[in-house]
Amino acid sequence: MSARQKPRRLPPFSGVLVLVMASTGLVVVDLTIVAIGLPLISADIADGASAESVVVTYMVATGALTQIVGSLSDRWGRRSLFLAGIGVFTLSSLAATAAPDLLWLNIARVAQGAGAAAIMANGIPLLADRYAGEERDLAIGAWGSFATAAGLLAPVFGGVLAETFGWRAVFAVNLPLGAAAWALAVRVLPRAPGTGGAGASGAGAARRTDWLGGLLLMLGLGAATLLMLRPGETPWSARDTAVLITACAATAAFLAVQLRAPAPTLELRMFARPAFSGAMLAVLLSRVLTIGGSVYLVLYFSDGLGMSPTGAGLLMTPIFLAQIVMGMVGSKLIGTRPPGLVIGAGYALKGVGFAALALLITPGTPWWALVVPLLAWGAGGGIAGAPVMAVAVRVTAPERVGMVAGTVSTLASLGAGVGTAALGAVFALRGGPGAEAVTDGARAVLGVSAALAAVAVLVAVTLIGPRRVPGRAPAPAAQGPAPAERRPVPGTEDPVPTAEEDDEDDSFRART
Repeated sequence: MSARQKPRRLPPFSGVLVLVMASTGLVVVDLTIVAIGLPLISADIADGASAESVVVTYMVATGALTQIVGSLSDRWGRRSLFLAGIGVFTLSSLAATAAPDLLWLNIARVAQGAGAAAIMANGIPLLADRYAGEERDLAIGAWGSFATAAGLLAPVFGGVLAETFGWRAVFAVNLPLGAAAWALAVRVLPRAPGTGGAGASGAGAARRTDWLGGLLLMLGLGAATLLMLRPGETPWSARDTAVLITACAATAAFLAVQLRAPAPTLELRMFARPAFSGAMLAVLLSRVLTIGGSVYLVLYFSDGLGMSPTGAGLLMTPIFLAQIVMGMVGSKLIGTRPPGLVIGAGYALKGVGFAALALLITPGTPWWALVVPLLAWGAGGGIAGAPVMAVAVRVTAPERVGMVAGTVSTLASLGAGVGTAALGAVFALRGGPGAEAVTDGARAVLGVSAALAAVAVLVAVTLIGPRRVPGRAPAPAAQGPAPAERRPVPGTEDPVPTAEEDDEDDSFRART
């Protein structure tokens, strides 16, 4: 390849990129689209009782299993787990579509969450195996921007389906899309295992699987998710205390097991790298802002401005469009600019959008006056969000990419729960019934979101410095599996504790 080859603006088109983006979008949309149909589900098969468990069971299963599946994909290979994930997700969607009662539907949602975990955990690793260098950054950027934007578009999509065809349509739509994704996966995914340990140790890796750590993580994350999704207006109970103790004890036990396990579910020494820790904190904050902020902004659109669910969803479209476009710009910029500054600038722009919305919204604000702040929100999220994924992959050994993807998805799920719960408490302090009270609550949420965006700027600039992120290797000229990136020259990498370094760090040094 010529050294003067013109830099790319978009990742090279491939079946793997289309597959990963489409499958991830399907999973992310299903996180929020079902919430639109809850009133209809409650009236039809729950005898008027609350149907929130339909959302909770999916989030618990996805959040608790993603880290485990991501680690397993490093040992067992990407193809088989990804295909299994799509198959389980599609079949469980069929079961949900035909659910005769709420118990059946909740069981189907648990299975759906398990399939979603396998899809999410393998997205980044499949792209990292297929692309290298600048092309890999652009591909991961496209994936991240599309996934976030799909989540923002879900309310309008779910509103149209539920209002037109009923609540079963929000599950039935997964059937043709899932079947098409499975057929494409069979065609485009390589049969050889990914970069993970499956190719090196085979059955030995499977025997070393950290089953105890996986069970403890499922218990801890499941309990924490249930606690975050409890109705805020209900008083604290003995059951809530028991769930809190369970979450803390299981999480502490999980961390203790990870320090001693020969093949841990989560390699804690990755967090010794400031750039990796900064990227993970940025992922968490991003989901808190995006999901938590959008929930109460949509509530303002509907109850404060009197818009229909479809109209409220359509007004979120500027965020969707700006997120897609500027995500590619952000992925491009980290090739020539310090990643921490690029990510920090994105969060700063996102914070400006939040602050402007907080100042502008009233019960009589015209919808067109909100378009520019919404564009700033989406543009900032695209610039900041897409490079974060690329940074996390750059500072990690190829045999740990599945583990990193699991960590990213788990933190994203936790961030969504934390954002909804914490910002919901902020809303409850200021909000209430009536357009004026709803506006006051939404204004408070947006102000807190702007402050959290400022925190994210500090995290990015401080932890994701230019000397803490390896430079990327150029993409290969020939087609075929992408080679592993080279480490930076000695003296430019992060100082990492050496007394306890394992074979992961040895493999890093071997590639310099």
